Amino acid sequence: MAERIRCKAVLDRVMTADQAAMLIEDGMTVAVSGFTPSGNPKAVPLALAEQVRSGQRKVRVNLLSGASTGPEIDNTWAELDMIARRVPYITSTALRKAVNGASEQGVAYLDQHLGMTAQNARYGFYGPIDVAVVEAVAITEEGNIIPSTAVGCTQTYVALAKKVIVEVNSIQPEGLEGFHDIYMPADPPHREPIPLTRVDQRIGKPYITCGADKIAAVVECSLSVNPRPLAPADAVSQAIADNIVAFLKAEKAAGRLSAGDVPLQSGVGSVANAVLMGLEKAGFEHLTFFSEVIQDGVIRLLDAGCADMASATSLSMSHEGMMHFKENLESYRGRIVLRDSEISNGAETIRRLGVIAMNTAVEADIYGNINSSQMNGTTIYNGIGGSGDYARNASVTIFMTASSAKGGKISSIVPMVTHVDHTEHDVDVLVTEQGYADLRGKSPKERAALIIENCAHPDFRPQLRRYFGRACEASHGAQTPHILDEAFSFHKRFRETGTMLEPNE
Repeated sequence: MAERIRCKAVLDRVMTADQAAMLIEDGMTVAVSGFTPSGNPKAVPLALAEQVRSGQRKVRVNLLSGASTGPEIDNTWAELDMIARRVPYITSTALRKAVNGASEQGVAYLDQHLGMTAQNARYGFYGPIDVAVVEAVAITEEGNIIPSTAVGCTQTYVALAKKVIVEVNSIQPEGLEGFHDIYMPADPPHREPIPLTRVDQRIGKPYITCGADKIAAVVECSLSVNPRPLAPADAVSQAIADNIVAFLKAEKAAGRLSAGDVPLQSGVGSVANAVLMGLEKAGFEHLTFFSEVIQDGVIRLLDAGCADMASATSLSMSHEGMMHFKENLESYRGRIVLRDSEISNGAETIRRLGVIAMNTAVEADIYGNINSSQMNGTTIYNGIGGSGDYARNASVTIFMTASSAKGGKISSIVPMVTHVDHTEHDVDVLVTEQGYADLRGKSPKERAALIIENCAHPDFRPQLRRYFGRACEASHGAQTPHILDEAFSFHKRFRETGTMLEPNE
């Protein structure tokens, strides 16, 4: 570890994970590195969990991160009821259940735009940060931190924390040094324009500024990453991907998409990867990516020569994808850059670069409003994540969803969404496996007709047509026709009967 812990001033603070975990006390606010199950600390969170599980200590904390974390934190701590408050995003089933009332004490969850989390932390909205726990590949001679596979909000959390615990993980390749571009803007009203005008540009430092005095503990770690497995694309996912590629090809033919000039943003999952593979098959070249995450499909496009550059805040790949990346790491140097989520998800940078954004929806209504975070308007699933950062500021915003769910019992296209994360004003294109609706330049009534005919499942189109027709009649020409009682009954029927389909329909 000598070549990784280069700061002599912190050598006397090297300790076990168990010893470092004792620095975290009940009631503290703890911030951790990482963004998705990538780049988060492992040894110290697991040691703290074991201290609680064994009855040695009682610890319940407020937990901040860049997005979701790995199972070492969100899953394990939620199962032990160690989380009192959580910001800003979750994917853990155990934590989701706790947030939705399954745990004894419950978890106060703040669903937060990821691009705003760092600034809100600096404004003090989450209270003082007592301890930051950070995964690193190295500590520089000056006591600065070389992150691992994700950046997220780590720079801000380290700056704000009273104490910093650094896990130096020998499993993470030391060659990651040089992949990062760390830039923390000043807060308004003193903020200067963020000087990023190209995806491949570097505007910051290759390390997180810390200093030896702030580091309270250094822990040697050799625990591997626990990435989410990447499910293969099923027929529905592939059809959605094909429809998105068809739209992008139409944009290219119309002269609105010039490869290499307009970067793409893509969410995580099988549909997103299918889209990326579709771009390769369609012959797209010189693509660039400005996104939250780099996943397997982006690496494949870089390998194939279809993409030139990828910028994100996290490497969030399958186990196979991460192994491939590590084995070929030097071939990606200069073609991949990892930034603070304040930059990767920043409104200013997204709008300046003209990003085309592609994200998923839980449900969409016939006017183009999107619910991406709640089930039945009350039960949190994951949260809004970074989709709002991109939706509001992208040059083109695409949302995708399967047209039906629950084995075909419910429609994902509804008269009125039960929760609005993204209003119709920010949604340009809606895509399902049935087709796509280009909503740009369309009035609400024109949008409704397109979405029903192009995106709704055939089993539900008659219901949606009848609703829209009756709403138009009842509203006497209103801008956005609705019959509120009937719109709400669409969802109520599923809660009461388990299906949205009426008898003999």
